[in-house]
Amino acid sequence: MPQLSARTENFTDSVIRRMTRISNRYGAVNLSQGFPDFEPPKAITDRLAEVCREDFHQYAVTWGAQNFREAVARKQSRLMGFDIDPDENVVVTCGSTEAMMAAMLSVTNPGDKVVVFSPFYENYGADAILSGAEPIYVPLKPPAFTFDPDVLEAAFKQNAKALILCNPSNPCGKVFTYDELKIIADLAEKYDAFVITDEVYEHIVYEPHRHIYFASLPKMRERTISCSSLSKTYSITGWRLGYVIASPEVIDRVKKVHDFLTVGAAAPLQEAAVVGLNFGDDYYLELQAHYTHMRGLFLDGLDRIGITHTVPEGAYYVLADISEFGYESDLAFCKRLAEYVGVGAVPGSSFFKEPENRYIRLHFAKRDETLNEALSRLNDIRKKMPKA
Repeated sequence: MPQLSARTENFTDSVIRRMTRISNRYGAVNLSQGFPDFEPPKAITDRLAEVCREDFHQYAVTWGAQNFREAVARKQSRLMGFDIDPDENVVVTCGSTEAMMAAMLSVTNPGDKVVVFSPFYENYGADAILSGAEPIYVPLKPPAFTFDPDVLEAAFKQNAKALILCNPSNPCGKVFTYDELKIIADLAEKYDAFVITDEVYEHIVYEPHRHIYFASLPKMRERTISCSSLSKTYSITGWRLGYVIASPEVIDRVKKVHDFLTVGAAAPLQEAAVVGLNFGDDYYLELQAHYTHMRGLFLDGLDRIGITHTVPEGAYYVLADISEFGYESDLAFCKRLAEYVGVGAVPGSSFFKEPENRYIRLHFAKRDETLNEALSRLNDIRKKMPKA
């Protein structure tokens, strides 16, 4: 039998999705994989019910239905502060996962180097490897998850072709400040690199923090490949609708890569989701208020139990410190947490390039009753968890 691919021989399955399967096995409250257990906006699901009886069952335009791209362009032009042309600047993808992969394949060559902040969403390293690129990891230092500009510049000096920026960040919930973004922008310009952004949590940001679109910084519009999706904003993670916004030159290449990766995103879902893209500012203010409430409920509960944790500035993840339990393996801890306590979490080591075993990631995109049930189970964690 011929040898399998060398570039994928060290791949594992997604630890996040694995923890969902383990949670399901033990009937645990799943706070591992980041999807909500509440309904999407009714206006979107009502439109979906109509769409299934209309003529949207065949391929849409490969790089996105015209009205969907126009809706994305209108919404993001207003938010990002510059005009976005739906034909020249937008490609619709199968979620931001494909958006990031298409962006990476469009701007890197085999052997190129890509800067990745650590901790990082697990796909980024895999995206680089699948593209034949080499990731260079730059640590974000807890608890504030700041970076050392000199260390970042040292990474750029290795002839980095691009940097991946997740803002707000999964898993640590960091929202990068303007000054931090300006440091990244200046280095990208100095060393002639692209910046590929993952901004799926753009609307889930907590006061007093503000999300700043990297492409809006001076001289960064042409260097930035902005990736996002509708998954988190409209609670439709299973619809897999994402997009790339970039310069016409980059978008022309992304269109071709996307065409051969997936052909196109689901036509009926694009049609239904246009409703959400046309929501006014009130929707996003209500979304922020909703997540602020859930964050407060969950963090207050962790405080009462006495579990040390980070305080996210954006997104909906918490890194809880499990040092007191003395486990050498955070993966073993998470498996036992699901089995004996009944709560699903993700081992923090899956997000860090550095040796790190003290964190687990929990998410709070859940109904109040779900979070309260998880907190009730965690209340007895010190009694129920087996000794390391």
